[in-house]
Amino acid sequence: MWNAIVQIVGFLIIGVIIGFLARALKPGADKLDFKMTALLGMAGALIGGIVASLIGKGSITELNFWGFVFAVIAAIALLFLAPVLQGKR
Repeated sequence: MWNAIVQIVGFLIIGVIIGFLARALKPGADKLDFKMTALLGMAGALIGGIVASLIGKGSITELNFWGFVFAVIAAIALLFLAPVLQGKR
């Protein structure tokens, strides 16, 4: 039980870090607030972990280089899509 809680909290923290790293790497102005950046980072971390797992570059439950790279790429893509999905261009 304790291990699962630690993994979830770790995932959330890594997701927030990935969100802000993606925001720093994304070209152009970004008007997303802290919550949206953090949520998109968490979603990017999840998507990146799934992609890395599917192509055999790690497991979704472990932090590794390729999972981190794919997570940042997914978060950047989500940062580009967020204004479109919100109806703002």
